[in-house]
Amino acid sequence: MNDTIYGNYLEILREELVPALGCTEPIALAFAAAKAREVLGEFPEQMAIHCSGNIIKNVKSVTVPNSGGMHGIEAAALLGLVGGDAGRELEVLEKVTDEDIAKAKELLEKGFCTCFLEEGVEKLYIRVNLTGHTHEAEVVIADKHTRIVHIEKDKKVLFHLDTEEKEQGVHADKSLLNIRDILDFAQQVKLEDIRYIIGRQIEMNTAISEEGLKNHYGAEVGRTLLKNYGNDVKVRARARAAAGSDARMNGCSLPVVINSGSGNQGMTCSLPVIEFAKEWKIPEEKMYRALVVSNLTAIHQKKYIGSLSAYCGAVSAACGAGAAITYLYGGGYEEISRTIVNTIANIGGMICDGAKSSCAAKIASAVDAAIMAHFLENEDHGFLPGEGLVQPDVEGTIRSLGYVGREGMKETDVTILNIMIDQTKIP
Repeated sequence: MNDTIYGNYLEILREELVPALGCTEPIALAFAAAKAREVLGEFPEQMAIHCSGNIIKNVKSVTVPNSGGMHGIEAAALLGLVGGDAGRELEVLEKVTDEDIAKAKELLEKGFCTCFLEEGVEKLYIRVNLTGHTHEAEVVIADKHTRIVHIEKDKKVLFHLDTEEKEQGVHADKSLLNIRDILDFAQQVKLEDIRYIIGRQIEMNTAISEEGLKNHYGAEVGRTLLKNYGNDVKVRARARAAAGSDARMNGCSLPVVINSGSGNQGMTCSLPVIEFAKEWKIPEEKMYRALVVSNLTAIHQKKYIGSLSAYCGAVSAACGAGAAITYLYGGGYEEISRTIVNTIANIGGMICDGAKSSCAAKIASAVDAAIMAHFLENEDHGFLPGEGLVQPDVEGTIRSLGYVGREGMKETDVTILNIMIDQTKIP
């Protein structure tokens, strides 16, 4: 593997596998609000939030962490405004106090914050406008959860990224990703280069999974699986990932190491792999390498779909987990490719109807599909080119499903949003 690809793949892991406190869409709102107050320099008298439909969809029903049980767009933004630390980015709400929560609830009841749907913008778009006694401020986030692209104070532009600068700001080139090179990189990467990145993911995601299994969160999908389906590794792998989502979607304040901008995807592509590694008594080094396979495979698929869409990201993350499980079992390029194709051919196209408790159930279903894909491949069974969207090779299949998620499901995305915000009368 040449140095360019090696360095690029390592940078992708560094950029993508970062901690986040709570669901990343409400946290992005809190971050934008905290940054806007920092720019304003005083506590505002009024706040307006303008969001893309996908942000609204993913914030509407999820509990904001460290909020005392509040949920929704206004709650997330107000908590960021009152007690957020913009310097912490995706951990912006880490140091929120009880006084901050009480103040945010008071402002929420007073209707201090107003939210508007912004059309014709990126799928991930947030604009915060603050009006104070003597100043005004505006902060815009686009494309990524912490990517500030515009800052104004008193109508004066303090910072702006145009399209070319946005592209230059992305350091890692995801277009270089492909399954063959991902496997080569996983085999060749120096353990010291990934120990902190992957080790942090193992530690944080395991901790929130254990929290979800011990306590009552949401629909308790993870706990229900273990109670009713037994203790087989195939069940534990699903339950571990689901339990992390149970906790995270329902207000747990523990951080998660994300993948493709999503904590649910970060847990889905890591926790099942960790569970299979423990069951099969895999050496730590090989487990770390398997997690490299899982994370990069998930990111590779998401680059075709985009950060937010009507395509459930748990599918891409579960494909990564399935690929890593086959890697742990000793599979090479052909075996891992078939596992990916088998997963996509089964559950590709699961819809995303926002962040909420049922994400845990979707994760469990996606991981189940990935595990079945592995065992189908192990029995030399699978789905063939020409069957639906399956193409002659794994890269073609990934691209075809990516195109469906990015282009084919655009209208689906709009339909889902309109139903969620009661803008569609269903006959």
